[in-house]
Amino acid sequence: MTDQALASTAATLTVRRVNYADPRDAQALVALLDAYARDPAGGGTPLPGHVCAQLAQALQARPQAFSVIAWARDEDGTEQPVGLVNCFEGFSTFACRPLVNIHDLAVLPAWRGRRVTQQMLALVERIARERGACKLTLEVLQGNQPALRAYTREGFAGYTLDPAMGQAQFLQKLLD
Repeated sequence: MTDQALASTAATLTVRRVNYADPRDAQALVALLDAYARDPAGGGTPLPGHVCAQLAQALQARPQAFSVIAWARDEDGTEQPVGLVNCFEGFSTFACRPLVNIHDLAVLPAWRGRRVTQQMLALVERIARERGACKLTLEVLQGNQPALRAYTREGFAGYTLDPAMGQAQFLQKLLD
């Protein structure tokens, strides 16, 4: 069944933590991340083959990593992955506690606007609280207004220490 056909049915949604060692979870993780990478919000380029082949195993080797997938189940009981969040635990020196960075958040186009993000973020928040995290962080492209609205609705806001100094900016320096 296609994404569009499944989205148009009365499917139920479940969100659960990824077991990186489970081949079905690993395949869903790679497929969802590749769909995100191909989307303009993800850069518009498919994942390289070595990433697809090694991602689940590489994440499994990092105890600070966790992922969640939203699964849609149709009337026949068939499940299809429709959303993904990849997270990494970091550390807040100011709070002397862990923090959880949401590194990737993706929802298949046919499922956008259906609160899939809200349900995935609820599980991410629960896991972060179990880890003793003081906050969740994420970055979003300025032009991705639907995602920005969803994150704002879920309580995310620009990062500031002193409003006179302005909001933090996310920067990168590529090493390869």
